[in-house]
Amino acid sequence: QVQLVESGGGLVQTGGSLRLSCAASGRTFSSYAMGWFRQAPGKEREFVAAISKSGISTYYAGSVKGRFTISRDNAKNTVFLQMNSLKPEDTAVYYCAARLDSYLNIPGGRCDYWGQGTQVTVSS
Repeated sequence: QVQLVESGGGLVQTGGSLRLSCAASGRTFSSYAMGWFRQAPGKEREFVAAISKSGISTYYAGSVKGRFTISRDNAKNTVFLQMNSLKPEDTAVYYCAARLDSYLNIPGGRCDYWGQGTQVTVSS
């Protein structure tokens, strides 16, 4: 069992930055590929970014590539999402997720564990 707790959301102006964190419980964090998703009001949940178990490989949605950076610290059981050049369309609840197999399978959305989400609001 893995529990995921996101933090770091908030209100920011267009062009600003935020860093989200997702802390995982348990001693097997490095066994999981990790990802971030988001869901805006009235829209379906969408994939944002994924990172391999080692942290060496990453994958991004086209809408955030070049602006967002996913990283992880396996010693601290934490995955991060650095968000720069934020836009109003980035406004959403952001969720982290864990999956036991390849990070390349995370964009499909079928993950083993999910966090409760953290709100990010970008004002224009």
